[in-house]
Amino acid sequence: MAQEIEHAQLPVRGISIHVAQVGKGELGTVVFLHGFPEIWYSWRHQMLAAAAAGYRAIAPDCRGYGLSDQPPEHEESSWAFDDLVADVLAILDAFSIPKAFVVGKDFGAVPAPVPFSFDTTMPEGFYIRRWGEPGRAEADFGRYDARRVVRTVYVLFSGAEVPIAKEGQEIMDLADMSTPLPAWFTEEDLDAYAELYEKSGFRYPLQMPYRSIHKMPNRLDAKFQVPVLMVMGEKDYCFRFPGFEAALRGGAMEGFMPDLKITFIPEGSHFVQEQLPEQVNELLLGFFRDHPVAAA
Repeated sequence: MAQEIEHAQLPVRGISIHVAQVGKGELGTVVFLHGFPEIWYSWRHQMLAAAAAGYRAIAPDCRGYGLSDQPPEHEESSWAFDDLVADVLAILDAFSIPKAFVVGKDFGAVPAPVPFSFDTTMPEGFYIRRWGEPGRAEADFGRYDARRVVRTVYVLFSGAEVPIAKEGQEIMDLADMSTPLPAWFTEEDLDAYAELYEKSGFRYPLQMPYRSIHKMPNRLDAKFQVPVLMVMGEKDYCFRFPGFEAALRGGAMEGFMPDLKITFIPEGSHFVQEQLPEQVNELLLGFFRDHPVAAA
């Protein structure tokens, strides 16, 4: 019988953080960290596969997302990427877990391996520039309910082109209800996301990461002292970012990660873990098996 995902609220650094978890953890613990517009739910397939293989899977909603508390509004602008790290460490401490595998996606994979200067390399209508502008996305998103916003973002971000608005256009205008959802993303999945964003709203998710990018750690001398697996869908629109593909294929990543393996999935999109879960699960579980001491 498949194990069921359980839910808990943990007091973490002054607020309540929602954590989904499953599995007994005979072989160790895996922590899954989501990006935007994702939530713990985006790791559902990987959590169940990890639990079935003998691991304990833990996936929090980032503070301000989903069922986690909103930080006080007057404190939002002071939060930075280092706070995400501190939250994860506090969650592990709360569960008395000394060591774990960490699986991150999007801003959940901070620190970013290669710095980019979006302001100078991408046009004004680039979604990161638009969403980094206070009030712009709030007005754009505010025309629709949470379900429509999540639907539009999933449609746009599952494509191979970078979402860029033209003059007089907003990001939400780049897709409409006639554009179908990706085949792997069901109406029930959309309902699950919409329910969580109806609770959290988009105010803090816009703050972290889009209005905190300028505070991203610029640790060019940092090195991962552990083995790293990077899984990239080759249809991910991030390949269109200036310098991104060259960094992945040209060996620049190895400067940060001496023990790095990059696996490309030809049909994979930005949401490859939801789109092709069996392939991603096989890669992750193989990596865990190959490094049994990592979570012992």
